[in-house]
Amino acid sequence: MNFNIYLDDETGQQLTLAAQDSGENRNALIRQAVAEWLARHAKPQWPEAVLGFQGIPDMPAFEASRDQLAPPNADPLA
Repeated sequence: MNFNIYLDDETGQQLTLAAQDSGENRNALIRQAVAEWLARHAKPQWPEAVLGFQGIPDMPAFEASRDQLAPPNADPLA
């Protein structure tokens, strides 16, 4: 896929120098920068196995055992 981007002169010059220093071409640096940005800003998604999990039919509900829990001796945040 091809895109045209417009950079100000200073940014374009910095990109050219960075490309020369790295031995990569400008397009490669731009591809890498976009890929890194997308990876950092991607919305986390649960795997399909988790999203589709329907529970275990014969397992009692978690709340059913709460009355068996002993209360804490003291408030740990007090």
